[in-house]
Amino acid sequence: MSKLGLRPVAVACQNYYIIPMKKIILSLFALLAMTACLPENPQSNEALQKKADSLATELADVKSVLEFVVERGMNSSFEDIKKQIEQANKVHDLKIEESPSTGNPSAKLVIVEFTEFQCPYCARIAPVLDSIVRANPDKIRLVYKHFPLSFHQAAPAAGAAAIAAGKQGKFWEYRWALAPHSSSLNDSTFIALAEQLGLNIEQFKKDMVLDSEKQATIDRDMKLGMEVGVQGTPNFYINGKRQERFSPQLVEQMLKDLYK
Repeated sequence: MSKLGLRPVAVACQNYYIIPMKKIILSLFALLAMTACLPENPQSNEALQKKADSLATELADVKSVLEFVVERGMNSSFEDIKKQIEQANKVHDLKIEESPSTGNPSAKLVIVEFTEFQCPYCARIAPVLDSIVRANPDKIRLVYKHFPLSFHQAAPAAGAAAIAAGKQGKFWEYRWALAPHSSSLNDSTFIALAEQLGLNIEQFKKDMVLDSEKQATIDRDMKLGMEVGVQGTPNFYINGKRQERFSPQLVEQMLKDLYK
């Protein structure tokens, strides 16, 4: 979602505001026509182009807010919609240094994933995330946050196994390897994957136990997730902002914007 300024031009809900969208559109078309018809004059063309760009931004905001309103139903009050938009635009402190990350620590684009290992949707997106980071190793930092859902009883143990692999420097290799096994999470699976990755198995068996320290790490991430509005998995935040429509295309566009 684009940056929304909550301007009165943006929202029309239950007669709170009137959208002068027609005026904006007509003005934009007029400017575009003028720009097309003017002779080559760099200074005047530049000024008109700036006005056209400004109106285009206004239109993008209108479109985004209207989509936001439609998605949540027209019966919501304006104040409810306003709060939801403000929440969508809020930049959260996600304490990324506390969690495993891969990619460039200094990257301009930081993706934080609240996820777990028993969720089938998380399993499907895992190879996509792996591909995104591999394709942009210097431009992206991916951060893992534990968020095991209450009805996925094997997820905490899987999280503990990943933490154990991390102690041997193989968190991400283990994370990608474990993802396809969301329906068969057990000690045998955990150990077999550790063997495939060449981990010290005796050490891994000791470290994979879901003890109080690992549970505290998981609980810390869970608490943070609930504070910032995570309700399910996977949930993504890019540069601190929640992304309800996460996709490779979104990441690609954001990379273009950040690395012009």
